[in-house]
Amino acid sequence: DDLKRAIAQHTGLPHGYSLMLGNGSDELISILSMACQMPGAVALAPEPGFVMYAMSAKLQGLTYVPVSLRDDFELDEPAMTEAIAKHQPAIVYLAYPNNPTANLWDANVMRRLIAQVSAYGGWVVLDEAYTEYLSAEQRYDALQWIKKYPNLLVSRSMSKAYGLAGLRIGFGIAQPTLTDLLNRIRQPFNVNSLAQAAAIAALQDTAFLARSAQVNTEGLAQLTAGLKAMGIDYVPSSGNFVLIRVGQDDGAGARVNLALLKQGIIVRPVANYGLPQWLRISIGLPAENAAFITALQKALG
Repeated sequence: DDLKRAIAQHTGLPHGYSLMLGNGSDELISILSMACQMPGAVALAPEPGFVMYAMSAKLQGLTYVPVSLRDDFELDEPAMTEAIAKHQPAIVYLAYPNNPTANLWDANVMRRLIAQVSAYGGWVVLDEAYTEYLSAEQRYDALQWIKKYPNLLVSRSMSKAYGLAGLRIGFGIAQPTLTDLLNRIRQPFNVNSLAQAAAIAALQDTAFLARSAQVNTEGLAQLTAGLKAMGIDYVPSSGNFVLIRVGQDDGAGARVNLALLKQGIIVRPVANYGLPQWLRISIGLPAENAAFITALQKALG
């Protein structure tokens, strides 16, 4: 209860909304998939997208339907609309920013898709795991959307800007009718006391949160400047990582990843997302970003 009150105060949660806590937002995704179990149930998401959407759906016996993003990694609204109309999925996942591409989708497009799914009673998860890194002009008030769409859950994580990844705290915001159902399925002691205490302290430390966002903004500028100087293609990022293309052949990602590992640099290969030519680079501190740029130059020969 103390953590829920802290989250409500921090987010300015409107009256009549409800919170659900998870052992990281991954658990929330798993619980949602579990709640959708029924013969013929479908989960749908744009791809490439967060791997847990597909994994949790398949583990719970749902049919998973991916809808490819456009070549520029933007949402393909006609394709999404058609797939939703055809399959009437029990649950649809949308992310802002997207993972692993880190780009932002048009909020008006997302709202139209949410309205389409809500019209027949399906659920939509709006995954805002990286929202703390957004600038003021990039934000929209998704919490106000919940008032209109009772089947919408906004998912957030304290694993990113708050620095609590190892302690596993995620939370979902929705109308009470939805969270009440989901709370019947979750484990009764899914979030441990130490994690709750740390989360309350982190929510109160606004200076640290602001510093996290500022360090990320500066690091993103440092990384992208280095990538531009090398002529490396990358997707414009609004998160704490950058998706970069390191070659034209399907072995490029694995090859460059190995070359970076030999220099002590760990990045994220994304071939399992259908992106074998790309790598996902986490934004670090200035010295770490500089070390990566130097190592990448060497890795690319």
